[in-house]
Amino acid sequence: MGERSRPVRPHFDTLVPPQGYRWWYVDALSDDERYGLTIIGFIGSVFSPYYRISGRDIPLDHSCLNVALYGKRGARWVMTERGRQDTRQSEDALTIGPSAMRWDQDRLIIDIEERDIRLGIPWRRRVKGRIILHPEILNDQSFKLDPAGRHHWHTIAPRARIEVKMEQPDVGWSGSGYLDGNHGSEPIENGFRSWHWSRAHCGPDVAVTYEGVRRDGSHFASALRFDASGTPREVELPLVAPLPPTWWGMKRQARADRGHASVIRTWEDSPFYARSALQMRLFGKPVTAIQESISLDRLVNPVIQNMLPYKMPRDPNRQSRAWHVPLPILLKRR
Repeated sequence: MGERSRPVRPHFDTLVPPQGYRWWYVDALSDDERYGLTIIGFIGSVFSPYYRISGRDIPLDHSCLNVALYGKRGARWVMTERGRQDTRQSEDALTIGPSAMRWDQDRLIIDIEERDIRLGIPWRRRVKGRIILHPEILNDQSFKLDPAGRHHWHTIAPRARIEVKMEQPDVGWSGSGYLDGNHGSEPIENGFRSWHWSRAHCGPDVAVTYEGVRRDGSHFASALRFDASGTPREVELPLVAPLPPTWWGMKRQARADRGHASVIRTWEDSPFYARSALQMRLFGKPVTAIQESISLDRLVNPVIQNMLPYKMPRDPNRQSRAWHVPLPILLKRR
């Protein structure tokens, strides 16, 4: 089982060592299942080409708030990287540029003030609003993802309610949510080749499955059920439920009763990452699950690395020392 943490909260003041990373992850689905979102606060962004080419000496210089809003009227994508001058940490708050995540009386408040990114379109729309996550379950145990303990995962709030109050785009809804955090002391691609993850509300419990292939070729897999007290217990893994590959050919899979799950919608489809909403039965209950698959082998491919700046720009007002050199040249150096 996992390791006990300090009192349950995100702990935004945690030091991230050179070569390391830390992120805080929120996902949510509206009660009518028409809208969804994912928000990730990064220090030492694992997907950042700028962090990689910098030598990863200063994680704080490569921070960002990734905001993905899903829905016909509310679709937006934000992932602008900012430097250490624009990143501030305290125990209960992480400020990245004009946006912030803060823990306030056992709830997480996320204030967003960003500009979105659309490939091929030069102007960037404003993305502004507030997200409030109210945990219904808190968990104080974290888990090692590798034998050496270089990578850790902590499901902070397996179950939560969420309020979405966006000004730009003008959309508001409430629904079910989830909060976790990951951190590592080495680049994530050094530890893993790929993984698949999913979470679902199963009545009063929450089920989370997590599996993948480590860089050394060993496999890991676990299924956890969190009860109303937040206590996780390992349970037998359901059968593998193969899913159709994405448009980019990403392999993805989930765990479900009888090994069957269907894709309701693919929220994110990139060359190395996919996030989907699934319909399936899990531990005897019909559920809607949030699922993700990632290929770290694809992520570090030089072709993909040269594509990333178009989706993940760096704030030009806070340039890294690598910003002025053409990215393809820098990638050849490493």
